[in-house]
Amino acid sequence: MKLIHVQANELLGIMCKQFLDSDCDQWEDSKGSYAIFYAIENGILKFVDKIAKESPKVLMWSKSDDERFPNALWAAIFHRQAEIFSLICGVADRYGSLKFSYDKHGNNILHTAGKLPPSTLINRTAGAAFQMQKELQWYKAVESIVPRYCELKNKDGKTPRELFTESHKELVKEGEKWMKSTATSCTVVGALIVTIMFAAAFTVPGGNNQNTGYPMFLKDKLFMLFIISDSISLFSSSTSVLMFLGILTSRYLEEDFLKSLPSKMIIGLSTLFFSIATMVIAFSAALLIMLREYSWIFIPAICLASVPVTLFVWMQFPLLVEMVISTFGPGVVNRKIRKCSKLCTYLSSCCS
Repeated sequence: MKLIHVQANELLGIMCKQFLDSDCDQWEDSKGSYAIFYAIENGILKFVDKIAKESPKVLMWSKSDDERFPNALWAAIFHRQAEIFSLICGVADRYGSLKFSYDKHGNNILHTAGKLPPSTLINRTAGAAFQMQKELQWYKAVESIVPRYCELKNKDGKTPRELFTESHKELVKEGEKWMKSTATSCTVVGALIVTIMFAAAFTVPGGNNQNTGYPMFLKDKLFMLFIISDSISLFSSSTSVLMFLGILTSRYLEEDFLKSLPSKMIIGLSTLFFSIATMVIAFSAALLIMLREYSWIFIPAICLASVPVTLFVWMQFPLLVEMVISTFGPGVVNRKIRKCSKLCTYLSSCCS
């Protein structure tokens, strides 16, 4: 495999040198153009990066046999290759503009961002709601480069946004279904925790003093840990239930999938996780108060009490991290592409 890798790099270097000695028509008609678009489609960043460094004009002027992709940038957008998209934008800014403004159907580059990619690309992201979020982020990223393209229509009389809405109609429905099913399940769990923690606050371990009405273990540090954990669990679960109810009553517009719905889901899952953890702490503190002299009972019980938290972390925490990165991270593409002045100037001038 290492030998094949070395040979492939050598072959790519020879291709780049050959392209430098060729004119535009020769490299557009050669197999090298096919190789570039194949690399873009499959996300082979090293291949495209090598072409960009050795012969950037080849990357800029290559034309695909597929009529949907007048140039490499269109292919990178359609196949949702974020790193390659950022790379091509950087090359365009340094070495000049791309050819072709429209395809044969009158679609511009923003129409391409509005099209729904193949399911194999969509399914890279877990959950229909977050697939829709990725699609919106892609559209917004391309729109930030060519803002004047927003109102231009193709031969079917559709603007990029209208094409986006039409092609993503089913994905919006699937995202709504996914959000509602997840929110419903989590609401049930949160409501159960609210009920349990509210009842536990008035049925404290050890009972109350009949004369004063105060808890028997009021001055015990473990009792204070129990009360604090119980209160935090109650408030956290209440917050999570409210967030999930907000998701269930949402309008589910396209823009809601960009920030509003993911933010509510993140807050809901985070507070639900926190409430489960503090509930287990409250349970463990109550056992220690009542059975502190019977370690053979409370130690196994506390260990078993940690199982739900561990299972929840194992199943939901990776999804939660992915949601946080997707919603509050840098986005699907490098933000530096917005500074590609030459590319923006050229593409915007094509609208005039």
